[in-house]
Order: sequence, then C-alpha cells, then structure tokens
Amino acid sequence: MEGADRGSNIEVGDIVYEPPRDGPTLWEIGIPDRSAAEFYVPDPDLFLRLSLKDMTNRAYIPIFPASEDFQSSDQRGNVNGRLLVRDKYVSDDYIPGNSAYVGLAPPGEVGSWQRECKDYQFWSRADEEGYFSINNIHTGNYNLYAWVPGFIGDYRNEVAFTITPGSNIEVGDIVYEPPRDGPTLWEIGIPDRSAAEFYVPDPDPKYVNKLFVNHPDRFRQYGLWDRYSELYPGEDLAYTVGLSDYRKDWFFAQVNRKNDNKYEGTTWQIKFKLDTVNEAGVYKLRVALASANLAELQVRVNNPNTNRPLFSSGLIGRDNSIARHGIHGLYWLYSVDIKGAILVQGDNTVYLKQPRNASPFQGLMYDYIRLEAPPN
Repeated sequence: MEGADRGSNIEVGDIVYEPPRDGPTLWEIGIPDRSAAEFYVPDPDLFLRLSLKDMTNRAYIPIFPASEDFQSSDQRGNVNGRLLVRDKYVSDDYIPGNSAYVGLAPPGEVGSWQRECKDYQFWSRADEEGYFSINNIHTGNYNLYAWVPGFIGDYRNEVAFTITPGSNIEVGDIVYEPPRDGPTLWEIGIPDRSAAEFYVPDPDPKYVNKLFVNHPDRFRQYGLWDRYSELYPGEDLAYTVGLSDYRKDWFFAQVNRKNDNKYEGTTWQIKFKLDTVNEAGVYKLRVALASANLAELQVRVNNPNTNRPLFSSGLIGRDNSIARHGIHGLYWLYSVDIKGAILVQGDNTVYLKQPRNASPFQGLMYDYIRLEAPPN
C-alpha cells in the first residue's frame, strides 16, 4: 500500500545461552547478578562508635610534640642576614641577592644540600634587597648554603654555624661571587635551574592531558620526548647565536632520536661568530644543567669527529625528569676551558653530544650556557 511503513521485521527464534560449566555444583557463594548487594555490609555508625571509643581508651592523639626530640620554639634558633652578589662583569657595585634561596643544611661541600636527605634543612627566600630570615632552626651544626636566580653556581659559607636554644645569629652581609673568568660573548637561557624557558612542543594529540592545555607548565604532557624525533627527523638541533631564539629554537631536553624502533644519541650545535680571537688566551664555556638522567655530556669545538672530546662529564644523573614530565632535577655546573688556538676568526661551532642511547629517557635538560672571553 502506498505511504505504508516498509520497515523490516526479522524473527530470530529462540536464543540459547549455555553458561560455562564443567560439572555439577558442589557449593556456591553469592548470586551471579553482577552485584554485591546480597553480601553483609557492617553498620557504619557502629564502626565509628567503636573506633572513637578505642581512640579514647588509647588516648589516640599525635604524641610527637610531647617527644623530647621535638623542640619547641624557645629551644630553637634563628639566623638573619643579607646576601649580596659580586660580578664585576655585570655591575661595579654589589648586587642584592633578589629572591635568593638561602638555607641551613648539614655541613658538606658546595651544593651538597641537594643530595642530603637524612638530617634537617631549613630554607627561606631573600627579599628584593637580599635580606633573609631563617627561623625555628633545630639545634645543631649547619653550613649556610644559597643560590641566586640569575646567577650560576652555589654559595656555601666557610665556617659552620652552631644553633643553640634561643640563639639569634646575625651574619650581616655575605657576598657570593659566581663563577666568572671574563666578559660574556654569548649566552643561552636563564640561569634559574629550570629548562622551562626553552621550547616545549605540543603533545601528540593521542596523549593530550586536558588539565595542562593552555597551562604555563606545558612540559606536563606525556610523550614529549618522541616529539624531538618528529621535529628533527634527520638532522639534530642547530642554534645560531644572534639569529635563533632559545624560546622557540632550543628544545627543552636533549633526548635520543627514535629511528626504526631504536634510539640513537644526538649532537646539538651552537654556531657563533668571533670578530677577533685571542689565540694565547683561554675562553670559558659554562654549561649549567637543570637535569640529567643516565646521560653523558661531551663537548667538542669546531670538529665533531675528534676521538676524544674536549670535555666529558661521564655518566651522570638519575633524575628521570624526562619520563616524569618534569622540568628540572639535580643541578650540575661544568666549566670547560677552550684554548684560543682552537677557535677561528669568523664562524665557530660548539658541539654538545649526548651519546647514551639505551632508552628514550636518557638525556639532559639545559639550564643555561655561556661563553666567556679570556679575562681582561
């Protein structure tokens, strides 16, 4: 009939389902209805009453403040002072340690506080003028450590402080002289112990974490290490001083390249020009690392194929920042001497090689790189 519904009507007959069974039932527990509703659920009110009664009987309250090892505020001490920076190639005057991280940690070598994990540490941040206060310090012996955003290296005072109950130590002005031999010829990055200022790519669309879309922490995305291979499929990163922008042209981590399901080490280049060369002098390359994971840094200058690098860090680091979507780990600082005779007037190249390639997570994160001319 015209206008009638011409839909299908299919008869499938009886459908038989045979549940898995190997033999007769000996015993069973529960009802196979994909629910646990038939099982016993204890009365939560009764459980809470019993728990609270038990806590009352046992005087279940935090007892550590009553411990003789927990010192009250009047048994602790304080340290106050001011941190200044002296770098004659930046300023003729002392520079306030603006926002410096200043802390007390067990006596040790410069930077040892990074690896100290058994004893007390007490930290504070300086104000814009470099003044700091560290309060409520547990009694004991400490070195004073510090590092200043904008400057490489670590400060450590020569003499350990002894904190006694009620002590209030005024250290006055302390001066940090960061590593420096000569004037800056060029620099890459910001010396803040992080690689956040460098280029962080968009993640693979399959792995996007929507919590970090349009978020300042762009590095908190999965799989960014493989994006390097996509951006640099055949040749490694090459950065030209004066033309390149580290915010766009310096990948945030020197990782391995994926090639036919294998990983290979990478060699980055820093290209720069010199108008004149002091052949008798020694230039200084400062390389600050924000992180390293089972990696090696090799430095060569103007010849990438020399058997022996000008510098090698050896195997360093177990930060795993690359795999864990981090942007920094332990801080490493290397100073590499470059004889003027190696350099040429005109075009020069520094080669940074990371040869360890057993996994995609072996690599480096740079904090800051600087080339200094011989001292005046």
